[in-house]
Amino acid sequence: MTCMKRIFSKTRRITVGRLVGVTLTSGRCFHAELVRTESSGLPIVHHSKYVCDLPANHRFPMAKFPRVLHCLLQDQVITERQVWVPEIASKDLLGAVHTEDYLNNFISGRINEQEQRRTGFPWSEGIVRRCRYETGGTVLAAEVALQRGLACSTAGGTHHAFPSYGSGFCLLNDLAVAAKYLMNSSSRKRKVLIVDLDVHQGDGTAFIFKDEPSVFTFSVHCGKNFPVRKQQSDLDISVEDGLEDKEYLSTVAEHLPWLLETFRPDLLLYDAGVDPHWEDELGRLRLTDQGLYQRDHYVMKTVVKRGIPIATVIGGGYSRDINKLALRHSIVHRAATQVWRECGM
Repeated sequence: MTCMKRIFSKTRRITVGRLVGVTLTSGRCFHAELVRTESSGLPIVHHSKYVCDLPANHRFPMAKFPRVLHCLLQDQVITERQVWVPEIASKDLLGAVHTEDYLNNFISGRINEQEQRRTGFPWSEGIVRRCRYETGGTVLAAEVALQRGLACSTAGGTHHAFPSYGSGFCLLNDLAVAAKYLMNSSSRKRKVLIVDLDVHQGDGTAFIFKDEPSVFTFSVHCGKNFPVRKQQSDLDISVEDGLEDKEYLSTVAEHLPWLLETFRPDLLLYDAGVDPHWEDELGRLRLTDQGLYQRDHYVMKTVVKRGIPIATVIGGGYSRDINKLALRHSIVHRAATQVWRECGM
């Protein structure tokens, strides 16, 4: 089932591909604690504070974030010299998307029990800090992508967060914050395409940008999965339970090239959720590791070949086996490394 709106109002023809040598107009180059301009390899964005303590046996696999980086280093996919470290996202950055009341309550801990149940997280100073660093990581990945062409965070994809509340393990909408900032940080307003291939619809992101012609939201998701009440993305592809590699990949390939040619973005943000995997605890689709790799490689190479900068986040993925889950999340970084080589970046 396809639901599409407003695409023709978003199709002004512009020059695409802001790659090497771009200067951001915020008065600084990067929102980073550590930059790696000396490395010629694929930029990876990671912070040790992407994690925080949770109650024992909590369903959210918090430990996956450092394990993703560990997998990449251990398997020699990347080196330490490729790892950029983001700054914590400021209230000013967050305030472009989230309401002042929500940010004040979230940061100070004035979050009631009902609100905590909706997000799935008990409030703590640690959860606030990790969410702000995670959001900073997505902003930095997007900034680096504008200069290098491609950059990957080891976290991000919190697409269920709305302007005034969190939901579904998402407290701050990192994709929306990054899109809003990069959209407005140049003399000419950038156009941002958000490609969300997490198994769950990016309902918060869709809501945030429903009336923004410079951002186009594209979601491929399992129709019978969370959230029960969907929002309207600019292009929604709702797929049935049990969809396997071949059919899933053909669905993505049917729409992505056309969107790139029609909307002509200056930047693409890619949510490479691994919860469409057949072993995912919250998934309902039946993609394999190879299917996820082919999906990620196809998306990134298709975008890079057109000269469009792309930043990736890891999105959702749920398993009690943290090592297996982290390895699965590292698929996007492995595919990106291959695209980096193939395209001579």
